[in-house]
Amino acid sequence: MSTKNKNAVRAGAISAGTLLMLLMSSPAFALTRDDGDDPGPQLSVINTLGLYVAAPIVLFLVIAGLTMVAARHSDNPHTVDTHHPRTR
Repeated sequence: MSTKNKNAVRAGAISAGTLLMLLMSSPAFALTRDDGDDPGPQLSVINTLGLYVAAPIVLFLVIAGLTMVAARHSDNPHTVDTHHPRTR
């Protein structure tokens, strides 16, 4: 068997295995509630946007600000002033 054929058989086996796993894990009884399945109240649009949009942006800005403040007060000369004027 040539290398191309081996690679094709390997790719086919992986694809078939992946498809089989996806079919076996499909939600056959998704409409039937399980024991302990207790969904909470629905989120409003404002709550959803605040939780999944505004909160990550605020968290990013806080981390970036703390990093900038820590770099400004660092003893490392490469983090204090990174602007080097051009020489002609």
